Amino acid sequence: MKIVHVILSASLLAAMTLRTAAAQDVASEVGDLGHAWAKIYYQTKESDQEALFPPLVAKAESVVGAHPGAAEPLIWKAIILSSYAKVKGGLGALDVAKQARDAALEAAKIDNKALDAGAYTSLGVLYYKVPGWPLGFGSDRKAREYLDKAVAIAPDSIDVNYFYGDFMIEQDDKPKAREFLQKALQSAPRPGREDADAGRKAEIQADLAKIGG
Repeated sequence: MKIVHVILSASLLAAMTLRTAAAQDVASEVGDLGHAWAKIYYQTKESDQEALFPPLVAKAESVVGAHPGAAEPLIWKAIILSSYAKVKGGLGALDVAKQARDAALEAAKIDNKALDAGAYTSLGVLYYKVPGWPLGFGSDRKAREYLDKAVAIAPDSIDVNYFYGDFMIEQDDKPKAREFLQKALQSAPRPGREDADAGRKAEIQADLAKIGG
C-alpha cells in the first residue's frame, strides 16, 4: 500500500509540475504578444502599422494553437485582430473584426475573468467600434452589455474603464465618460506592462481633453 501511495503521490506531483510549467509558458508567450502589440500600436507610426500586424496575427494564432483551452491567447488574438481591423479600415476590416469577435467569444466561454475580463472588454469595444447593420455587426446595446459585464468583473481595470469612458463619449454622456476615464487614470500600474500602461494613459488623457475633463 505504501508503494502504491508513493507512486500516486509522484504521479500527482508530476502532473502538477506539468500544469505549472504549461501555465508559465502561456504567461510568457502571452506577455510576448502584449509587448509586440504595444510596440506596434503605441510606438509605430500609424501609416506603418498595417504591414506589421499580419505577422503578429500569425504569431497569436500559433500561440492559440499551442495552448488549446487557454483563454489568454484567444484574448490577445482578439485584441491584435481588433487593432489590425482599426488600422486596415474599409470593408476588408470587417472580416478581421469578425475574426476578433469570434476569438473573444471563444475566450469568454473558457474563462470570462481572464486578463481582467479581457474577452468581455474586447467584445464591448468591437460592438461599439464596428458599424451596425447592414454593413457590420455593431450594436451599442450589445457593447453596453459586454462592458457592463467587464466592469462588474474587473471594476479597477485601466482597460475596462478607459473603453467604457470612450464608449460614453460616443454616447454623448460626458459626465459618465469623465467618471470612467478618471478612474482609469487612477488604476494601479501593471507590472511588466509598463509599455501598454503608458500608451493607454496617453489615450485616456486625449479623451479627457476632448470632453474638457
